[in-house]
Amino acid sequence: MHQVNFSQPLSVVIPAYNEAATIQQVIKKLLQLENLLEIVVVNDGSKDATGSVLDGLAQEEKRIRVIHHPKNLGKTAALKTGFATTMGSIVIVQDADLEYNPEEIPIVIEPILMNQADVVYGSRFLVRKAARVLYFYHYLANKLITFISDLFTNINMTDVETGYKAFRGEIIRSMVINSTGFGFEIEVTAKIAKLNCRIYEAPISYYGRTYEEGKKIGLKDALFAFWYILRFNLFCSLQASFKPIPYDYVKSKRGLK
Repeated sequence: MHQVNFSQPLSVVIPAYNEAATIQQVIKKLLQLENLLEIVVVNDGSKDATGSVLDGLAQEEKRIRVIHHPKNLGKTAALKTGFATTMGSIVIVQDADLEYNPEEIPIVIEPILMNQADVVYGSRFLVRKAARVLYFYHYLANKLITFISDLFTNINMTDVETGYKAFRGEIIRSMVINSTGFGFEIEVTAKIAKLNCRIYEAPISYYGRTYEEGKKIGLKDALFAFWYILRFNLFCSLQASFKPIPYDYVKSKRGLK
């Protein structure tokens, strides 16, 4: 039986835009995690009460840190801001809505805790768990984007667009992030594929929202995803992807000392 190392502190990064209705519930669930070091929430120029709700929560709980963007810059920019301030050995992304259940984070990070993985994606399609039945065209788009991404990265992901992505801290903190909007999902996948690191997927549930309930990603984001697949796989080197390059993950593959 594998020994799980719960001593590795966890940083959770949350990009938030107009999520006052759900952010408090998400954070309360995160605070129950066993090895939580910090919750870094980036309020990305919200026009509702998200900012004031977060400031109130941060006053009550020292593990919560809030960063405010003066204007909305998009999910990728919010994540970039959050990653740069993290201190945990493991860093995971958590959406501010309730589409992903924080109670499943231990499932996602377990391969890292067991020293089997360096990066773990929570897959909505790997083993079917509870999943709200929603837009068929979104499902097709997700599968197509994942398929084309896999063609270029040569790694057999099942869900590159998942919101749950966990990393060893030194990997994500050294990554150079250049995309905008929702481009992070494709960019990060292309760049971790350039490393000689251990990538896993773990099955998760998915409680999707409709557009009326606040879902934000759309057709334009899917079109950008195809461009980002080409850009970050064909026109971005390993050296341009990380500053500095996390050599522990590449030296054995490339003969570096």
